[in-house]
Amino acid sequence: MRKKNKNLIDYIWITKIVLLAFLISIVFTFVSETAIPNINVVLGIILCLIFIVIGVIFDMVGVAVASADEAVFHSMASRKLKGAAMAVKLKKNADKVSSFCNDVIGDICGIISGSTGAVIAIKIAENNLLVTLFIMGIISALTIGGKALEKSLAITKSNNILFIFAKILCIFKRG
Repeated sequence: MRKKNKNLIDYIWITKIVLLAFLISIVFTFVSETAIPNINVVLGIILCLIFIVIGVIFDMVGVAVASADEAVFHSMASRKLKGAAMAVKLKKNADKVSSFCNDVIGDICGIISGSTGAVIAIKIAENNLLVTLFIMGIISALTIGGKALEKSLAITKSNNILFIFAKILCIFKRG
């Protein structure tokens, strides 16, 4: 069996991730565009904050996977710790996992939280530019501040974060 050349561009993966991003974006946008205009402002703000938190968490996982130490998880897997084998698998596919977490989920949540914020601003201020700017500024600050905080955390605690994420994935894994 021939070994896969790591220097080759994986066009199949790129195609899959583009299609997946397209589908997830459609679903998230549909939810935000149909739900937000019909709910009260407080619930809209909560939904917007949920999108921000999801984006920040997935961005943290993407950074943690890229910077974690695979050897630690091989050691854990040899001791049969739940989640360790999943962590090894995630680390071996760090480029794909990181791309999915950072670029697909993280970026889509950023876009959706922005559009959700715009709908909230319109509901609150009926096209008042200053209120809209203020709301969009808060959303941007929370997103950027959250991602700045999580990046240093993800790098310093990458093994812990990857292990927790792997254990969570094991809950949903069949078999």
